[in-house]
Amino acid sequence: MFVDEVTMVVEAGSGGNGCMAFRRESYVPMGGPFGGSGGRGADIIFKADSGLKTLIDLRFQKKIKAPNGNNGEGKAQNGANSEDVIIKVPMGTTVTDVDTGSLIADLTKNGEEAIIAVGGRGGRGNVSLATRSNPCPSYAEKGEPGEVRKIKVELRMMADVGLVGMPSVGKSTILSMISNANPKIASYHFTTLSPNLGVVKTKDNAFVVADLPGLIEGASEGVGLGHKFLKHIERTKIIAHVIDMSSEEGRDPYEDYVAIRKELETYSAKLLMKPEIIIANKMDGEKAKENLKKFREKMKEADIYEVSAIINEGLDKVINKLSEMTKEIVNEDLFEKSTLESHVLYKFREEKPFTITKDKDVFVIRGEQIEKLFKMTDFNTEEAYDRFSNKIRKMGVDDELMKMGIEEGDTVRILDFEFEWTR
Repeated sequence: MFVDEVTMVVEAGSGGNGCMAFRRESYVPMGGPFGGSGGRGADIIFKADSGLKTLIDLRFQKKIKAPNGNNGEGKAQNGANSEDVIIKVPMGTTVTDVDTGSLIADLTKNGEEAIIAVGGRGGRGNVSLATRSNPCPSYAEKGEPGEVRKIKVELRMMADVGLVGMPSVGKSTILSMISNANPKIASYHFTTLSPNLGVVKTKDNAFVVADLPGLIEGASEGVGLGHKFLKHIERTKIIAHVIDMSSEEGRDPYEDYVAIRKELETYSAKLLMKPEIIIANKMDGEKAKENLKKFREKMKEADIYEVSAIINEGLDKVINKLSEMTKEIVNEDLFEKSTLESHVLYKFREEKPFTITKDKDVFVIRGEQIEKLFKMTDFNTEEAYDRFSNKIRKMGVDDELMKMGIEEGDTVRILDFEFEWTR
């Protein structure tokens, strides 16, 4: 089954919790802190694999969860890091964040990898939290939560040449004749339900040709089947328009060509900038010669090749031309590198790292840094609570609350937890 689009959730592993422990050997006076730090949670990594041609393996996976890091232990033993989860996908796969719309990855080379969700760092044990002013802390950090994202995974097939045209113009027949592909062929519309790839070999070259399901007028707006596969044309170097010159379906060849160009332009104007050739197929038909003459009058500068694919006539010239073009044309990246999202572990921002709003009588604090700090704090000890309070006070939270008119005993909410405010 050909699957080229999947929406799913990925959740990287959370860091392991730090440990709070103390040395208690009788021969070690003032033993001090002895708790180790937690291990790092696993990343979720997508890796391009040339052996895969579809996203079928991801179709039924609604969520991928990576393992958490191991917790720290006493005797200053740090928890082990978890092994990253590597998901193999076909070359040409793009990954987009559904919530933000940002492009996370565009995997075009075999073996290329991209981190899709970053694992959380391990919480520090009280050995690592010791300072000169507090040499024996009675608290430890929880592990940092792993990144959770809803992503859209799309496959845009890697091919040098894309065969496009109306249904039943002979694209599959041409592919079967010029390559090692064995597509399903029949004399009714939409026999081709998914793109077929074939490798064409010449004396000094080899290139990949994609037979894309037939387009019809309105395909770019969702009519017929072609709209599902227009994205696969984006990566091709060359577009080969296959035209039925015999008018077997009663259509005008020139109008077919114009309609296909219009659908390509509506989907993406960049597609019209790609080099193209025109394959005038079914030249063994009764009206073919006459139709071709009219077509040439309207397309005087077009690069047209006369073929009868069913009897393998004229295809040698097409192969030679496409071989020359694929050697000369350099494949360009579909997306500029500047559009790819980069994972920055630590961000230093000048703007205020939080917002405070009032929900009825409750002051609600939001902000990535504060929420992460909150999740990593174990509030079972008073010392940990004081540390959290001091950190958000240094961020300016108390000053902002007082500007908004907070009073002793008012309620403050962070995430789903509520506190009573005291100065």
